[in-house]
Amino acid sequence: MPRPPPALTRRAAAARLLGLAGWCLCAAGPRGARAAELTIDGAVVQVEFDAHAFPENGAPLLEWLRRSADIVAHYYGRFPVARLKVRVMAADGDGVRGGKTWANPDAFIRVTVGQRTSRAQLQSDWVLVHEMTHLALPDTGEQHAWLSEGLATYVEGVARVQAGNRSEADVWAEEVRSMPRGLPQEGDRGLDQTHTWGRTYWGGAMFCLLADVDIRRRTDNRYGLQDALRAVLRASGGLAADWPIERVLRTGDAAVGTTALADLYARMGDAPMKPDLMSLWHELGVEPDGESVRLNDAAPLAAVRHAIMRAR
Repeated sequence: MPRPPPALTRRAAAARLLGLAGWCLCAAGPRGARAAELTIDGAVVQVEFDAHAFPENGAPLLEWLRRSADIVAHYYGRFPVARLKVRVMAADGDGVRGGKTWANPDAFIRVTVGQRTSRAQLQSDWVLVHEMTHLALPDTGEQHAWLSEGLATYVEGVARVQAGNRSEADVWAEEVRSMPRGLPQEGDRGLDQTHTWGRTYWGGAMFCLLADVDIRRRTDNRYGLQDALRAVLRASGGLAADWPIERVLRTGDAAVGTTALADLYARMGDAPMKPDLMSLWHELGVEPDGESVRLNDAAPLAAVRHAIMRAR
C-alpha cells in the first residue's frame, strides 16, 4: 500500500484508527450507512454496510472483505472483475448467513452477516470467497448451474489453503465427508439433468476434483484445473459473459493441452457416472481418521495432492 500523505484528512485518519490503510471511507448516510473502497491489483471493491450495526464500526467486516478478495485474486492471478460492489446486510445473531452474486449490469454481491459475528468467525468464513469465485466463470445457463456452484465449492477450499487461510487436512476432510452427497442416486440422469442440491454443489465439486486430478496425470503435474480456470477468465472476462459450456471446457482444455474437461463432461453431463471416491482418496493419500484425515505422502498420487494445494 502507498504511504499516506503527512497531512491526513478526517476520513483518512478514521481509516488509520480502524486499521484500514488502503480503504477510502466515505461519509455516513442514513442510519449510519458507510461505503468503503479497496484497490486490489487495480480492481476496486466497494462495500456498503450499516456501521452502527456492527462492532468497531464494521472494521472486522472490511478486513474480511480484503482477505476474501486477496484469496480469490491469488488463486486466479488477478481479481476477476475491475469493479465490484458488495452490500453487507445486518441480521440478528452471529455468523455469515449466505450471499448471492450478479454481474449484469455491474458486478454485485449481497451478503448477510449477523451483528454479533466475531473476528474468528469472519476469519474462517467461506461464503464470501465462494461468491467472489462466481465472478470468474462465464454464465453458462441454469442447466449447468452445477458447474458454477460446484466450481465455487471446490475452489473455495483450495484457494484458502493456498493463501494460508485454511488447512489442507481440513479441506480434504470436508470433501471426504461431503462429496459423496454429489454421487448419483436412483433416477439420476447426469449433472445437466439432475438439479438436486447434492448434485449441484457436491456433484459439481466432484467434477472439478476429477478434472484436476486427470489434468495433472495427463500433464505429469505441469498443469492443473487452476491453469484452465485462469485461461477461461482471461478469455471471457468472467460472469458478465454468456458462454455455452462447451466453449468454457474447450478454452480450459486448450490452456492445459488436454481434452480432460470435455472428456469428463461427456461422461458426467447426461449420464449417472459414479466414481469410486474412496479409491481416489487412497491414491491421493487422504486417509479418513474419525472426523479428520491423515495425509500419506507415500501414496501413488501424493504429488498430485501436493500440487493441487500448492500456491502457483
